[in-house]
Amino acid sequence: MRTTHDDRAMARANTLKQRLVEGGRAVNAWCSIGNSYTAEVIAQLGFDSVTIDLQHGAIDYMQAFAMLQAVSTGPTLPMVRVPWNDPAILMKLLDAGAMGVICPMINTAEDARRFVGACRYPPLGYRSFGPNRAVQYAGADYWQSANREVLLLAMIETRAGVENLQSILAVEGLDGIYIGPGDLSLSYGAAPSMRPADAEVAAAIASICEATAAAGLIPAIHTDGPATARQRWAEGFRLVTLQSDVRYMVNGANAALAALKDD
Repeated sequence: MRTTHDDRAMARANTLKQRLVEGGRAVNAWCSIGNSYTAEVIAQLGFDSVTIDLQHGAIDYMQAFAMLQAVSTGPTLPMVRVPWNDPAILMKLLDAGAMGVICPMINTAEDARRFVGACRYPPLGYRSFGPNRAVQYAGADYWQSANREVLLLAMIETRAGVENLQSILAVEGLDGIYIGPGDLSLSYGAAPSMRPADAEVAAAIASICEATAAAGLIPAIHTDGPATARQRWAEGFRLVTLQSDVRYMVNGANAALAALKDD
């Protein structure tokens, strides 16, 4: 029997979020190139999630929309990093089908409440109703389960964020903390790095991970590749991001060129 748009039940539970909440681990990919084909290829490689970066990536809203469609051709969870803690773009990307959101520069509990509020339907938040493409991805009753299924990660990447961590963790509706090691390093006066050697930065990263897990939330972090990702898993992080599509392209091209020149 043919199923109509309005008859479809919730088609996709957020199995990644469920796994992370239960203490499992996952690997996140990162897209900085505004191209749906690139996103589709990355999504088919076996990553648990793919994050489309609208903050530092060369990506606008319509490109992100097409990339969310491309990622959704497979089982990989479609996520976004928004350019800022702005309700307008948060709501538009959720309506476009993002099932996970990373929000930068969360420095206070009020920042976290504003982020969560924009992403949750009432009574938990103030998200406006209009899930255009989201119903194509998640079913006609998306609105009934969106508050439970959408993964929300607040970026802690400043000294202020670390100092206010406990009050941020207490914000209802937040699922986890995502550490940005580059900005966090800068905030402590150290050189930006995805694997900080500075003792104060390293201590801050460890304390964030410990406090987040103790609060029953998901600790996540950006890395510079598999070796650092394995280290972060050993430290207790559950979601780790590997290098971006741009970095893979640069590394692959450099390696091929160097091999040819060495002949």
